[in-house]
Amino acid sequence: MDASSADITPILPDSVLPYPDGAWDRVKYHFWKFAYPFHNGVRDVLLRAGMLHPPYIYRQNYVLGRVRRGRKMGEFLKYLESVGFANHFIAWQDDGQVASLRKLVDFKWQYHLRVFKDGEVRGHFELTPESHPFKHYYKRGQEARREEFLSFLGDWVVPIGAPRGEREIEKIS
Repeated sequence: MDASSADITPILPDSVLPYPDGAWDRVKYHFWKFAYPFHNGVRDVLLRAGMLHPPYIYRQNYVLGRVRRGRKMGEFLKYLESVGFANHFIAWQDDGQVASLRKLVDFKWQYHLRVFKDGEVRGHFELTPESHPFKHYYKRGQEARREEFLSFLGDWVVPIGAPRGEREIEKIS
């Protein structure tokens, strides 16, 4: 059975930004506290009106691997929560995505992880959309940080390029 994002988002708490140090970052922090409830609705209206376009089509870059055979989506998400990831509720939705999570470093930086219903896992390190919305949108400062992601994922994910015996995958439920 394929999971949908509606099925899994209640499993993880929403990410909570740490209070920043600088005065300008504090202004942005308070703006976002106000804007969060409206963000996705406004974004969707702007998309339908043709005034905003997704920064990519299909799925973003930075494939990490696939969820290991026999693992369940809910268990995987609970594990990710235990290592510091939380629901990234304002992120774009990629094709087939069931979860968008982030692990905040601070107000400015995050590890962004996406999990798909076919078991694929992708992730990248980037500026938070709250700290630098335009740089974030245009992927300024975005990095793979593959080894760091793989250490977060542990044995839950079979990395792309793993030995042949570890490549077996299945859709997760």
